[in-house]
Amino acid sequence: MKKIMYGLFFGDSITYGEYDGVFGGWVDILKRYALQKFHEGNGDELILFNLGIGGETTEGLLKRIPHELAARNSADGNIVFLSYGANDLAVKDGVQIVDPEKFKTNIKEAVAHARQFSNTIYLVSILPFSQKIDGVVVSSGKKRINEDVVVYNQILKNIAAEDSLGYIDFYSAFLDDKEILLSADGVHPNEKGYGMMAEIAIPIIEKYL
Repeated sequence: MKKIMYGLFFGDSITYGEYDGVFGGWVDILKRYALQKFHEGNGDELILFNLGIGGETTEGLLKRIPHELAARNSADGNIVFLSYGANDLAVKDGVQIVDPEKFKTNIKEAVAHARQFSNTIYLVSILPFSQKIDGVVVSSGKKRINEDVVVYNQILKNIAAEDSLGYIDFYSAFLDDKEILLSADGVHPNEKGYGMMAEIAIPIIEKYL
C-alpha cells in the first residue's frame, strides 16, 4: 500500500517565496515537483506544506509549531524543515531581535517539538546578504550584517551535528554569486536564486518519493 508522507516547511518570507512572481519560491517548486512525480506513478505520495510567514523569527515559530504539527500529522510520517535566522539576527534600534544564545535555545526547543512528530528534521542555512545592504539600516529600520550570518549558520550546523539532523547549505551555493541570485532588496532571492535552492533541495525530497 502506498504511503502518504507530509513535508512541513517552517520559515520566514524566503520559505514563503516572497519576491518570486514566476515560480512562487523554492518550496512551491518542490510542491509541484512532488505532485508531478506522484501523478507519474512513482512510489509514495509526499504532500508538501509551505508554512512560511514573512518577518517571522524563532520566537514566532515556537508559538505556533506545536499546533501546526498537530494539525498536519501524517500517520505514515512527516519531514520537518526549519528555515530561520534572517529576521532573528537583524538589528533594530541597536538591539539584535533574537541574539545568538536565544536563537540556539529556540531552535533546540523547536527541534524538540518536531521530534514528537518526526524522525526526519532538516535545518536550513541562512542566505548571505547583498554587499549593498551589509551593515546598512534599510527602510524597515533593520540592519543585517553578513558576519552575523556566519555566526548563526554555525549555530545551526552545530545543532544539526549534535542532534543528528539534516543541514541544507544554501549559504555556500549563494556566496560567490549572491549579487545575481538575490533580488533588488538584497535579502530575498530572485527567481534564479529560488530556482537554485529548489535544485539543491530536490535530491533531498527524492528520497521520500
